[in-house]
Amino acid sequence: MAVHDVAYIELYTSNRKSVVDYFVSSMGFTRTAEAVGVDRSSALLSQGTVHLVVTTGPATWKFLSAHGDGIADIALTCDDVSESARAAVAAGATVTGTSQGTTTVSAFGGVTHTLVPRDAARIPGPPPGRTWSPLTDAPAAPVPAGRIQLLDHIAICLEADSIETYGDFYREAFGLTRYSSEYVDVGAHAMDSLVVRSDSGQVTFTLVAPDPGKGPGQLDAFLERNGAPGVQHLAFLVESIIPAVHEFRDRGVEFLTVPDTYYDSLVERLPGMRTEIDRLRSAHVLADRDEWGDLLQLFSRSPYERNTLFYELIQRRGSRGFGSANIRALYEAVERDRLAAE
Repeated sequence: MAVHDVAYIELYTSNRKSVVDYFVSSMGFTRTAEAVGVDRSSALLSQGTVHLVVTTGPATWKFLSAHGDGIADIALTCDDVSESARAAVAAGATVTGTSQGTTTVSAFGGVTHTLVPRDAARIPGPPPGRTWSPLTDAPAAPVPAGRIQLLDHIAICLEADSIETYGDFYREAFGLTRYSSEYVDVGAHAMDSLVVRSDSGQVTFTLVAPDPGKGPGQLDAFLERNGAPGVQHLAFLVESIIPAVHEFRDRGVEFLTVPDTYYDSLVERLPGMRTEIDRLRSAHVLADRDEWGDLLQLFSRSPYERNTLFYELIQRRGSRGFGSANIRALYEAVERDRLAAE
């Protein structure tokens, strides 16, 4: 029943052209195929090993009405689709569809998992059941030097007091094990986080939820705007984050800002990065370190009307963790952005 990889991620939107333009023009993705059907129209975008499907049309309207633009499906490869589907149902999921050897099961909020047969000899193709036409589009502009290599992790915002339930679900349904956990207290607000990961290391979910004993904050705001639990952000691994951030920013990606005081304290917290502080400050990149190495990361603002889904660029220099200090920094940065928008 264990899953191995994320085959693709499907994003539902009311404006496919705008979203495709964002990924292609601003983030360096390439359109590789498209499918036009009676109830939906989709574009397949690729970069590195990341495959995104951007879909609009009547089949998306119910999701969009409830949640707005966002991730509707996270497809997972597995050795035995039938067995994985049975395990998911036994863990509490329901089967929502089948198509050409795949099975789709419910996950959280309005999000599903399509289970795709694993074939080590080839890269998973686009979602089955649609008529796909390959494209040979060139990127709209040169691919940034720090281009995206792979999907590092997916952050999922859940309702309060539900992290343990979903941690158990992902273990029982798909064999994901608990990798780390963190409680972040920022005074008036707090959050729980739990990282679950496949044995292959290719599927990593960071589950986050607000502490109901604290005041409402950004996670509560996400749940309200999204109308349910959902994917909060996708984290893309890049080879070199500072040039990637400068390139993406020049192309129109808006990133969260980081106060200067963060970098003043960073010199004391990570003295080994002293010579890099000015470059990190200029790009507003966050830095952390664990027992294995360094971690650099930065988060975008949401480009969507409901201000829900956003993106992360992350560079790992040996680090295997998720930046404990930066979880707090992210929370505070998003909170500042949220309050400024009110």
